[in-house]
Amino acid sequence: MALEIWETLKEAIPAYTGLSPSTFFTVVALGLAVYYLISSMFGSSSNQQHQRSRDFEEQMDPLPPPVQLGEITEEDLKSYDGADPKKPLLMAIKGQIYDVSQSRMFYGPGGPYALFAGKDASRALAKMSFEDKDLNGDLTGLGIFELEALQDWEYKFMSKYVKVGTIKKTVVPVTEASSTGEPSVEATDRDGAKPAEDSPAENTATCDGAKPAEDSPTENTATEAKEATTGGDERKEE
Repeated sequence: MALEIWETLKEAIPAYTGLSPSTFFTVVALGLAVYYLISSMFGSSSNQQHQRSRDFEEQMDPLPPPVQLGEITEEDLKSYDGADPKKPLLMAIKGQIYDVSQSRMFYGPGGPYALFAGKDASRALAKMSFEDKDLNGDLTGLGIFELEALQDWEYKFMSKYVKVGTIKKTVVPVTEASSTGEPSVEATDRDGAKPAEDSPAENTATCDGAKPAEDSPTENTATEAKEATTGGDERKEE
């Protein structure tokens, strides 16, 4: 039976390949040898890579649980930019702070989004900008599509990372009017409501108007002449 199969192969190989049986089997043997050689090379490199990955994971310390920070300032947030490996890696969106330590390869030093760490990067994420002027939480002037993009980022962070605090809003103190040299509103109101004092000229005019006018010399002379005439008439009648 085996001899019959061999005889059949010897006749079929030259007919279909044009090669002698010895040449055909030599080519097949070389192909198998090359295949196993390449497989062993790539297989060993893949195994080594997996081994290195496992070793790296074993060397890394497990991430500590997120610590709630409460309300902190933007200046305090800058210290959580990944420069200190003992501190968590934090990032804020719309004033909400998230712990992104599990994505240190993206947001940590050397990562593609490292400049967002330790900051409120709302404006930069909305505009997909990597400029320093956009690394803040100011949403003024953003369009509807930019706000929708920012909303998508916020949903992603809410579902993937733990919120650990909020950014404390800075309150600008109101300076007193006296420090700027401008009169205060209360002082202005008091001055406007206070009745004006009479000036010396007005006082003089008022006193002159109230004082009865004295008789002039001409009026006195006419009165005396009239009285003398009346007295003479009365003596004639007598």
